[in-house]
Amino acid sequence: MIDAVSIRPMQLADVPRVMEIELQCFTMPWSEATFRGLLRRSDADLYVAEFEQDVVGYSVFWSVLDQGELGNVSVAPDWRGRGIGERLVKTVLGAASRRGVREVFLEVRVSNTAAQQLYERHGFTQVGRRRNYYLEPVEDALVMRHQVGPG
Repeated sequence: MIDAVSIRPMQLADVPRVMEIELQCFTMPWSEATFRGLLRRSDADLYVAEFEQDVVGYSVFWSVLDQGELGNVSVAPDWRGRGIGERLVKTVLGAASRRGVREVFLEVRVSNTAAQQLYERHGFTQVGRRRNYYLEPVEDALVMRHQVGPG
């Protein structure tokens, strides 16, 4: 069934479903306006994972010069554990390479070991820690970095 999940650029029409997933997955969700704003930016790449015309996950990436930020990767709870997050991360790293990005950074909750393992499988390593970065609940963030190879 994972073969039936496609990855494509996010469109404005996807934002309501993306918000449903965002609200299911995060205690500090981004706003609809944030997604709409990112879709207008030329330095941002947003993708959705889609199964039979239903968005089941998404990723958000932006870059400045040769540095990028993986701002968000999320998969609907019922769709986790099927490799969708893996495919979204690979898609983002491909976009980073095409943009000439040399380093991709992200923050992840210290308690989110599943996400940390996903990122580590794709070559991210811990390079720092931000104390009390998250609220609701208050928690540190690990800062992770990936060196992007030539595209």
